[in-house]
Amino acid sequence: MSYFRYPRYVSVAEKTAKAAKKLKQLKKKNPDIMPVYIEGRTIASTWWGKSWNRNLERYADYSNRIGRGRSYVRHGAVLDLRIEPGKVESLVQGSRARPYTVSIKIRPINKKTWQNIVSACKGKLESFEELLAGKFPKALSEIFMAQGVGLFPSPEEIEFDCSCPDWADMCKHVAATLYGISARLDENPGLFFSLRKVAMKDLVAQAVKDESRKLLAKAGKKSKRVIKEADIEDLFGIDMDDAPFSAGKKETEKKEISTAKGSAGKKLSSAAKKSTAKNKKTTSRTIKKKGAKKSPFDMVAGVIRRSKKGVNVAMIKEKTGIEEQQIRNFINRAKRQGKIKNKARGVYISSGRKLQT
Repeated sequence: MSYFRYPRYVSVAEKTAKAAKKLKQLKKKNPDIMPVYIEGRTIASTWWGKSWNRNLERYADYSNRIGRGRSYVRHGAVLDLRIEPGKVESLVQGSRARPYTVSIKIRPINKKTWQNIVSACKGKLESFEELLAGKFPKALSEIFMAQGVGLFPSPEEIEFDCSCPDWADMCKHVAATLYGISARLDENPGLFFSLRKVAMKDLVAQAVKDESRKLLAKAGKKSKRVIKEADIEDLFGIDMDDAPFSAGKKETEKKEISTAKGSAGKKLSSAAKKSTAKNKKTTSRTIKKKGAKKSPFDMVAGVIRRSKKGVNVAMIKEKTGIEEQQIRNFINRAKRQGKIKNKARGVYISSGRKLQT
């Protein structure tokens, strides 16, 4: 290129091939690298992914510039993207041989705003599954998407930096990374709450607590209900003592629980205790047995292999307790081996071949 010529045209195929070649080189040095793959015509397909993009595109500061990153993320230029509390880091292949480094910082949700959102969710969310799947009332969707006072960040809450020489405030590489975040949220919506530094459990804690009270109220009818309540914290992944309730309400709950247990009768309480103790022993033996024979990779592989409909990262984490980052690393390793495949975006299923540790 000279001062009197336009830059040489680079075709889509050439851009894709260049990114694929660089990714292959990087994987040799870092097998756990996490590229962004876009499958299908849309960049995002879930409520969380789509809402992330919709939020960015509605701001005048971004609407005219973020589109520059669409082709980059579609052609596999985002070679690595990692979401951590309050920040996102990525490697994006540009015109030069060496990928550019992008760093994006996002402020946590304002405490007052978060409390208002938590209050609005009381009695409206039944479970984590509904929240992650985006299956909630339209009124909540509008609250989540409210500009400046919702869950999604405004331009004032986002800071970014790129190692490229582009003078623009938002270069193509930053824009591609922002779109790449939506693809990650398709795979694991829980990353959104980590990014914004808030506890997802706060939004459904009240619904879980109400459900536990209903089960205890019926303890005198069926002992199985009592056992289910004893394990309610493990089932929903919530520490009931940490839920945002006043001390007075906690005392009231304790009295109600005590009354419910008393009405169940001595025989029921004895049977429930024996059954619970037996379940704990069995669970303990099972965990020890699994721990002795199965590695974390085997556990993740087993969940995928046993699933006929396919599973996502959130479901695997729920079943194994393994951290999300480690699960994605195992998935990438298994995909490279050709042992698992995508049934849909963010949904994985066994390819039928035996997984290797």
